[in-house]
Amino acid sequence: IPGLGFGTWNLDKSNVSEAVSAALQTGYRHLDCATAYYNQKEVGKGIAHGLKKADISRSDIWVTSKLWNDHHDPSRVEEALDQTLSDLGLEYLDLWLMHWPVATSPDTGENKLDYLDAWHAMEKLHKQTDKLRNIGICNFSPGQLEILITNSTTIPAVHQFEIHPYLPQSDWVNWHKILGIQVTAYSPFANTNPTYTPNDDDPPFLLKNTEMIAVAKRSGCTTAQVALAWGWYRGYSVIPKSSHLEYIKENFGAIDCHPSKGDLRRIDRLSDKYLKRFNNPSKGWGVKLYEGLQDS
Repeated sequence: IPGLGFGTWNLDKSNVSEAVSAALQTGYRHLDCATAYYNQKEVGKGIAHGLKKADISRSDIWVTSKLWNDHHDPSRVEEALDQTLSDLGLEYLDLWLMHWPVATSPDTGENKLDYLDAWHAMEKLHKQTDKLRNIGICNFSPGQLEILITNSTTIPAVHQFEIHPYLPQSDWVNWHKILGIQVTAYSPFANTNPTYTPNDDDPPFLLKNTEMIAVAKRSGCTTAQVALAWGWYRGYSVIPKSSHLEYIKENFGAIDCHPSKGDLRRIDRLSDKYLKRFNNPSKGWGVKLYEGLQDS
């Protein structure tokens, strides 16, 4: 899985096609999508246009998508996959993730922690069809991952969860290395993401943090590039998003950003003062998520 990906969460339908095409033309070869982003048809158009403009083939890129909570019923899992493939205009996914360990009733909207049956249906599709190259998970807790592995024949290839200098989750990241599970970090810019509603107790915007600015100056990079480089120096892939061409190019330039070991350690210590998880729907969904993890 390429270390630098292009995220599509909350990219507007009006310009996401152009953004995805621009990302592929810039050099990105990893795209992160999801049913719940409600823009996969437009992303698919961007993929088709970008492949043509960049003169590359489908096999040159890695495409990830995700199973949403309302299709955890095993009888609905393949239907969800087929819809995703149709929307994206693809014959297969390189990676299909379970978006949350949460099932939502399509009839009542009730949420509950429920993931094993859906995972077994994903396993079956992975083994018996050519639609999936890899399967994985998002937003699982240590206990949930242990239950999943214990009761399955397939270990997730990838686990995607929130990681940034305000939420480094170092022990959790290292545990995945021991298990042989690759990690992808979403929200690598932390609270710079406009999706997150600011609160009075929030730390400063990550990309405007004075320590990040100082590291960027010493490294000859932007703060965004430093945040991304910090991620893959720790051994996982990162998926920044933007609909602006200048930022799409700037983020891709992170591949040439190489902060010193001392500066990387300085970034590691930001969470000592500013520990903060920004994506936690536990209260709204009425379920307990992230048990045993930082800032749960």
